[in-house]
Amino acid sequence: MPVDPYLLLLLGTVGLAALIPARGTGADVASGASTAAIAFLFFLYGARLSTREALDGLKHWRLHVTVLACTFVVFPLLGLAARGLVPVLLTDPLYQGLLFLTLVPSTIQSSIAFTSIARGNVPAAICAGSFSSLVGIVATPLLAAALLGSGAGGFSADSVLKIVAQLLVPFVAGQVLRRWIGSFVARHRKVLGLVDRGSILLVVYTAFSQGMVQGIWHRVSPARLGALLVVEAVLLAVMLLLTWYGAKALRFGREDRIAIQFAGSKKSLAAGLPMASVLFGAQASLAVLPLMLFHQMQLMVCAVIAKRRSHDRVEEVTAPERAGSSRTGVGTGTRSG
Repeated sequence: MPVDPYLLLLLGTVGLAALIPARGTGADVASGASTAAIAFLFFLYGARLSTREALDGLKHWRLHVTVLACTFVVFPLLGLAARGLVPVLLTDPLYQGLLFLTLVPSTIQSSIAFTSIARGNVPAAICAGSFSSLVGIVATPLLAAALLGSGAGGFSADSVLKIVAQLLVPFVAGQVLRRWIGSFVARHRKVLGLVDRGSILLVVYTAFSQGMVQGIWHRVSPARLGALLVVEAVLLAVMLLLTWYGAKALRFGREDRIAIQFAGSKKSLAAGLPMASVLFGAQASLAVLPLMLFHQMQLMVCAVIAKRRSHDRVEEVTAPERAGSSRTGVGTGTRSG
C-alpha cells in the first residue's frame, strides 16, 4: 500500500513539535495562527456554501441525532465499560482521563475537512459539528459531574463566546459576503484544500507542543502509556466501524455516512482542554493526556480514511429520507492531491 503523503506530513508535524515545541511567545503565535486558520476555513465555507445548502443540512435531523447519540451516549457507555481495565492496564488517573475523553464534544474543523476531502455531506457535517460543540458546552460538564464525581461540574460562558467568535462569526461573514466573493472562492478550490490541511497541521503542532512543554508525557510509565494507546486504538476502531456500518443499517446514503463517521467518531481537543481546566484543576494536564493522544490518533487515521474515500466510486442511491436535500458534491467537496 503506498504511503499517504499527508500522513507523513502529520507525523512530521508531531516530530517537529517533539523536537522544537512552541514555548512562550512562540506558543502564543502558534495558537493564534491555528485560531486564525480555523476562522479563515469557516469564512471560506460560508462564502462557498449556498444558503439553500446550509438550510438543507440543518433540516437533516436524523443525521444530527445520530451524531449526538454517538458522541454523548455510545462514547460514554464505552468509557464506563473501560472501568474493568483498572488496575490491570490503566491507572485510576488515566482511566479518569479516558472517561473524560468520551464525554467531550465532537470536532468541527477536522470533521468538516475530512468530510470534504472524502466527498461527503459537508453542509450536514458543519451543522452536526456545530450542534455537538454547542450541546457539549452543557452536556460535557453535566456528564462529568455525574460520572466523574460531584467535584466535577460547571461551565463557563467564555466557551460559548469562543465558539461564536471563532466559528459562527466567520461563517456568517462568509455567507454575507458570498454574493460578492463566492464565485472567486469557487474558482480557487485549491486554496480551501490547503486551508483544510494546514489548519489540521497547526492544531496538531500547537496541541503536541503544549503537551511537551507541560511535561505530561513523562508522568506515566512507558508500559502504561503503551496500554493506553492500545485501549484508545480499540476505542477509535469501534467507533469508526459503528458509525460507518450503523449509518448504513439506518439507511443513510454514502455522503451522509461519511459525515456521520467523521463527526461521530472524533473528539475535540480545543473544547476538551478548557473544560478540563475547570473540571480537574491542578490535575488537568494529566487528565487530558488520553484526549491529546486520541486527538493525534484520530487525525492520522481519519486522514488515511478520507483520502481513500475520496477515490470511492459513488454507486449508492440516496436514501428515501434524504429526498429533497442538497447534493454535497456541488461546490463543497475538496479533492486531495
